[in-house]
Amino acid sequence: MNEMMNQSYSKAGFYSESLGRYTAKTFGWMFAGLLITFGVAFGMAITGAIFYVFTVPAWPYLLLAAELGVVIYLSARIEKMSVGMARAMFFIYSALNGVVFSAYFFLFDVMILGGVFLITSLFFGIMALIGYFGNINFSAIRPFMMGGLIFLCLFWLLSIFINLSQFETTVCTVGIFIFLLFTAYDTKKIQAYYQHFGSAPELAQKASIFAALQLYLDFINLFIYILRIVGNRKN
Repeated sequence: MNEMMNQSYSKAGFYSESLGRYTAKTFGWMFAGLLITFGVAFGMAITGAIFYVFTVPAWPYLLLAAELGVVIYLSARIEKMSVGMARAMFFIYSALNGVVFSAYFFLFDVMILGGVFLITSLFFGIMALIGYFGNINFSAIRPFMMGGLIFLCLFWLLSIFINLSQFETTVCTVGIFIFLLFTAYDTKKIQAYYQHFGSAPELAQKASIFAALQLYLDFINLFIYILRIVGNRKN
């Protein structure tokens, strides 16, 4: 009886699902997004479909614009869209990212990609556990985290116009550190979402999707920064 109550909504309209199950579902959505990304990337690589994308002029910028559009729309409209639409937008973003990631299968050996994925998973898992169970005051370090994120954005923007390759390893190390902190921070926010939206079941579900997107972005960025440091490109 208690198990059934924990998996349902109470008559009063409160989200009665346990925090543990709510957190597990959130990570489940995140892993589903990662599965779509790497599935699309692998599929496009082995079928050669990525070469059709290469024929489109300025394809990286078009894909970047599409990804940013999906994330901005999802972030701005998530309270008004349905739960199903929120999930669909998250999966669309994951698939678009998969198109971008398919290029990595031509730049790096599959064994390198697999090894970096395992390293990323290990680091991500450790920080997620620290964030979930640790009693950390993230409000005190949040300005530092946001400052680091702004620094990374500015560096990569400048690198488009100026050759800054000599600083890339140092910046990637900073990126790993920043997104490890964000992993713990975003994991802790799952608890805050659960408590804040406990009286609004639909909002609680949409908050879970939004949290999954944030964790997904943390994992992807960790993967990219680690790959930039340890990955040797094909000759």
